[in-house]
Amino acid sequence: MDRRDFMKLGIAISAAAPLSKIAFAKDPHHTDNMKPSSNIIEHVDEETKSLEELYEEAIIEGGELTVYAGGDTVGQQDGNANAFRKRFPKMKLKMNVDFSKFQDARIDLQLKSNTLAADVAHLQELQNYPRWKNEGVLQPYKPAGFSKVHDKFKDKDGAWVGICVNAFSNLSNVQLAPNPPVDANDYLDPKWKDKIILDYPNDDDATQFLFMKVIEIYGWEWLEKFLKQNPIFVRGGQEPVDQVYSGQKSVAFGVFGDLEVNNTDKARFIIPKTDPFMAWAQRACMFKQTKHPAAARLYLNWWLSEEQQKHWYQWPVRTDIKPKGGYKPIWEYPNAYLDEFVDTMMDRGLMERFRAQLTQYIGEAQGMPSGGIQGRYPDTGH
Repeated sequence: MDRRDFMKLGIAISAAAPLSKIAFAKDPHHTDNMKPSSNIIEHVDEETKSLEELYEEAIIEGGELTVYAGGDTVGQQDGNANAFRKRFPKMKLKMNVDFSKFQDARIDLQLKSNTLAADVAHLQELQNYPRWKNEGVLQPYKPAGFSKVHDKFKDKDGAWVGICVNAFSNLSNVQLAPNPPVDANDYLDPKWKDKIILDYPNDDDATQFLFMKVIEIYGWEWLEKFLKQNPIFVRGGQEPVDQVYSGQKSVAFGVFGDLEVNNTDKARFIIPKTDPFMAWAQRACMFKQTKHPAAARLYLNWWLSEEQQKHWYQWPVRTDIKPKGGYKPIWEYPNAYLDEFVDTMMDRGLMERFRAQLTQYIGEAQGMPSGGIQGRYPDTGH
């Protein structure tokens, strides 16, 4: 075959394959195919001590706890942090919140120098947990309620466990959008021009994945039409939520929302019936370098307790606790793409290629992260 024939063959293949399928072709060498760990994983039983007993142990240990959490603003975990402090008033909790992609890099650097500050980490960057397990840096632990956690949301050996379900979908201001958009194509209606706000999808893996699914279904033409609506892009998902609640913007695409928000007079969180939204279980772990293991155990048990699972804004991870607002369990929504999000997060080559493609349309994310660049050992803690 000479060069001209080879080029003709390539053109024919390109024409026959849908653009979205070419863009989303999986890398056979992605991190999901990592070699099995040579580290021996010790067997651990599920915790049987009460929260009060674990609290007492944490106080004897010193009563200190540092958590590295994924989030968009430094105060985004204040509600959870204050609830923990109220439940365990003698504990001194330092809650550090930053983009998950910065937190995992920070943890890796600290682990390498044996100077880990975090006792517990719960992050959106799901791909790190199998890697950390493979590297032997996680401390296996099964909090009370571990057996009740859905199988999709935990490591069978207890290396990590999902503590809450996060979902990204549509949010609308009740007063400004009485008939809000539900499906992706609804956002193309001219009436929403200049009224949409969202996180940069090439700056956040979860938002990016939602765009991947929408473009896979509707093509890049959808994105071209969406951009003609003049949407406002910001860094982080908290600002779009705040602006919709305050009435600065009418609708947000691909953001977090309270399942009970439909009962308020400010905003509605809307789940499409068949169009994509996306969800995942925020994974949490403790490390072998954890300085306050008793406090870490208390924190993980508190998160999986019935009191906290029922308090969480979105879906519980436990199978024995019903979601709020009459919603079905999250694993009963096929358009939430629970499994596919995990698989895609593991394929960093795919994520990077698609991020670069999005950037051709949207441009680079602008502005500093909400918390700035905190460095390897952040002093901030809420």
